[in-house]
Amino acid sequence: MLKDLRVYNTLSRNKELFEPLHPPFVGMYVCGPTVYGDIHLGNLRTFISFDVIYRYLMYLGYKVRYIRNITDVGHLENDSDDGEDKIARKAKLENIEPMEVVQRYTNGFHRELDKFNLLSPSIEPYATGHIQEQIQMIKELMDKGLAYETEGSVYFDVKKYSKDHHYGKLSGRVLDELITSERNLSGQEQKKNQVDFALWKKAEPEHIMQWDSPWSRGFPGWHLECSVMSTKYLGQTFDIHGGGLDLQFPHHECEIAQAVGVYEKEPVKYWIHTNMLTVNGQKMSKSLGNFLLPEQIVAGDHPLLKQAFSPMTIRFFVLQAHYRSTLDFSNEALVASRKGYLKLINGLKTIKSITYQAGDNPLNKKVLQQVEQ
Repeated sequence: MLKDLRVYNTLSRNKELFEPLHPPFVGMYVCGPTVYGDIHLGNLRTFISFDVIYRYLMYLGYKVRYIRNITDVGHLENDSDDGEDKIARKAKLENIEPMEVVQRYTNGFHRELDKFNLLSPSIEPYATGHIQEQIQMIKELMDKGLAYETEGSVYFDVKKYSKDHHYGKLSGRVLDELITSERNLSGQEQKKNQVDFALWKKAEPEHIMQWDSPWSRGFPGWHLECSVMSTKYLGQTFDIHGGGLDLQFPHHECEIAQAVGVYEKEPVKYWIHTNMLTVNGQKMSKSLGNFLLPEQIVAGDHPLLKQAFSPMTIRFFVLQAHYRSTLDFSNEALVASRKGYLKLINGLKTIKSITYQAGDNPLNKKVLQQVEQ
């Protein structure tokens, strides 16, 4: 097992020696998709990156429990505490049940990952399968005085938490600046402080995804599910939490606050974030309309493309840049990746075809085993 593996920890902003809490076991949690639409290439980059990390840790001899969640409730439009649930909105637009939306896009998500040769996680929990655990965590936060109820909704009290803890340490945000920047936003009347975030939202009568709770019929806040599911399956403190850089704030910052508030200890030893995929220097996103679906690239069906590319060429393209660096998409970059991938594969074929004269030399056997892997 490699003794000097080092990883960049977003929390400390340093490369650190990787020392699992309970070697040879490693617990890794990665934020999965909100299943209201197809994943785009920028999303895929994150999952490919953590697939490589997962494979490499196992190659080194670690026994990895890899958790990747499915968000199927609570993620509101614009990642805010107000507005319509993304999945519920999709269900209304298509006149189908929310769980039909969830099933359709979860199936599609799995098909895409299979196409790009990603390993399945050890456990893939759903937010809706952990409503009771989320309610319990809210109760514990309220018992500790870190959450409050108002008009049927429950919010995390960030200013009170910040008296004893550093809210903003992961993202580098400053609480006073956050309060100032959010002071004039509308729809925040229920909160003590504008920076507070929802743990439970009272549902309007027309809201089609809602559950009973001690406070109202409603639904959990988006940030809560990951705190609940990560600690349920990996323990109160675990080794690696990963996700895209866009989740660093507010999502992961809120996760830390919730877990520290309940367990009074840091939930994660190493925070790992993948950087953005860009198109002509601009972040690839659905809101900007410049995203590409993996299936479009495989079919060559997009204005930015001049030809189709295989899934393995796309995977090779994604891995051309370090996961913490931005990666700019272009047809030319994919053409170059295709050439590089073919050289690599043909080189491996050549190595496999070589007949070694040294017979049972242990070194030759080891080389062949590594090539097979």
